[in-house]
Amino acid sequence: MSRIGKKPVEFADINVSANGDVITFAKGKNSVDLDTKGNVDFKIDGNVLTFAAKSEEKAHRAFWGTYRALAQNIVVGLTTGYTKQLEINGVGYRAAVKGKVLNLQLGHSHDINYDLPEAIEASVEKNVITLKSYDKQTLGQVAAEVRSFRPPEPYKGKGVKYMEEHIVRKAGKTAKK
Repeated sequence: MSRIGKKPVEFADINVSANGDVITFAKGKNSVDLDTKGNVDFKIDGNVLTFAAKSEEKAHRAFWGTYRALAQNIVVGLTTGYTKQLEINGVGYRAAVKGKVLNLQLGHSHDINYDLPEAIEASVEKNVITLKSYDKQTLGQVAAEVRSFRPPEPYKGKGVKYMEEHIVRKAGKTAKK
């Protein structure tokens, strides 16, 4: 029995509609589709969305909690949104936003111009890149890709890291006497 799947998803100020196995969440100009692919049963009652397992098969019970969590993430994203912050450490490392392009100077021989998806908004203050979105999955993917351009190294801590991330530092070479 899924403890997550049993909880109802409550939403307000969001239009939720179903078309076959696809649930559509819409608020303002943003719209997100959740395709259940027929793996779970769902029911919309007023401002409450509930999920149920199709059968007692292990896969259907697993999908039950998964789709409920995905629906909850969509509702939270459309109401409050998600934010990720990346910190740039290193001499000469810079970032700038030009329209929908994130320009990164990370010590390579060239600048990195990263095209941001439509769902992502970016801003840069000093050495902190702030990414905002209503789509949690896309936000996490974009943050991971930006971090992968120059992951933090363990000796000096230079690179791009998440704000809440802690880099375990290593000792460098020791001098001979």
